[in-house]
Amino acid sequence: MTSPTPTPRKLNIIVIGGGLVGPRHAHSINSNPSLHLLALIDPAPHGPQTASSLSTLHFPTLTSLLTSLSPNTPKPDAAIICTPNHTHVPIALQLIAAGIHILIEKPISTSIPSGLQLISAARENGVRVLAGHHRRFNPYLVAAKRTLNAKALGQIIAVQGTWCLRKSSSYFNDMGEWRRSSESGGVILINLVHEVDLLQYLLGPIACVSATETSKTRGFEAEEGAAVIMRFESGVVGTFLVCDSTPSPWNFEGGTGENPMIPRVEEGEGTGGFYRILGTEGGLSVPDLRIWRGQWDEVLKREDVGVERERVPFDEQMEHFGKVVRDGVKPMCGAEEALSAMVVCEAVKVAMRTGMWVDIEGLEVRLKGGGK
Repeated sequence: MTSPTPTPRKLNIIVIGGGLVGPRHAHSINSNPSLHLLALIDPAPHGPQTASSLSTLHFPTLTSLLTSLSPNTPKPDAAIICTPNHTHVPIALQLIAAGIHILIEKPISTSIPSGLQLISAARENGVRVLAGHHRRFNPYLVAAKRTLNAKALGQIIAVQGTWCLRKSSSYFNDMGEWRRSSESGGVILINLVHEVDLLQYLLGPIACVSATETSKTRGFEAEEGAAVIMRFESGVVGTFLVCDSTPSPWNFEGGTGENPMIPRVEEGEGTGGFYRILGTEGGLSVPDLRIWRGQWDEVLKREDVGVERERVPFDEQMEHFGKVVRDGVKPMCGAEEALSAMVVCEAVKVAMRTGMWVDIEGLEVRLKGGGK
């Protein structure tokens, strides 16, 4: 008689940061039968209460958790870093030294040298890193990627994108004051980095950028927006408008409804086309996923692309993270790809300061040398 295959033990995962994103990751862990939320780490006064609501342990710091471990207590298999941007690399290096695999929220770092340091340390210590660009798992982007892979639009010529909304003042207050800083905050590293990752995921590497900063209305050091022109290595050209100080339905969250904190704008109310991808055989708008075909002297024909709307990106990402940790599956977005998006964002910042076109290739070398 064949004995039954033993059930693999649950992976023990800790979440570091109990702000806006951490609890979303924690809920995805709790809903996954192969994962166990071992603890929430958060120094904020509300940390214990947040941990209790998630039915897990609380520690104020990563060090306090690691020093509490004993032969009778489980060591974390993996950790999710969702802390202020400027703390990502120091926390990641501490986890890497402890041999704990990582899901790190974007941006992977706030500077190119520190990002390279993280990548080198992870490689040397055999630690797997998944970057938290969860939108790659969004069903609307999955459908768009499938459409492009099928060459349904012919040769891609251009792309146009928009991410604009108005953030409330509370977003920048109290525990969110770090978002006022140009080094750790700002719409480029917090929001545009998502869009850059998706654009490169869909269309390949960006080769060079130019950018102009929007007017500031809040009086903070951090930028509030920019108009960006980009050229991809494939020859595709594009424009992107990003701003967090103006009401608008033209943004990823409003169009897809993926963020429970941001109400979805219903289809037909102006959300169609926060991305427009234009090829020789058709133009695709995202998130409404409509392809338009025809010559200029013809009535355009519309095709609708199918989408599995029930997929939840955070849950899909968490399932994937479990496979990365347990089975060594290649990360959907590894540390190198995440750093690539950050490098493009740094190029946008350089372009805003200098008014010049900035080549992506070799940018990290020029910045290390102190050049523009």
